Amino acid sequence: MIKNFKHKGLEKFFIRGTKAGIIPKHAESLSDILDMLNAAASLGDMAAPNLRLHLREPKKDGVWSVDVSGQWRVTFRFEGGDAYDVNYDQPH
Repeated sequence: MIKNFKHKGLEKFFIRGTKAGIIPKHAESLSDILDMLNAAASLGDMAAPNLRLHLREPKKDGVWSVDVSGQWRVTFRFEGGDAYDVNYDQPH
């Protein structure tokens, strides 16, 4: 279950469906990713091949990343079956 968001626009999109804080063409992918993340009981539930789940650098921080589109990612920490600090950014 998603416990909190770091990106306020992504949080508003998740809760209200408003696209004001995200890139509108990413809405469908973001919706799928957030639904999966909210339902995930384990990190393995996010391991769909198209998402390319991986630890983000520096790996010691424990922040996981999945692909949205191009260089855009959703990142999060996963602890005890819950997602924290869910973010939407372009790290490169």
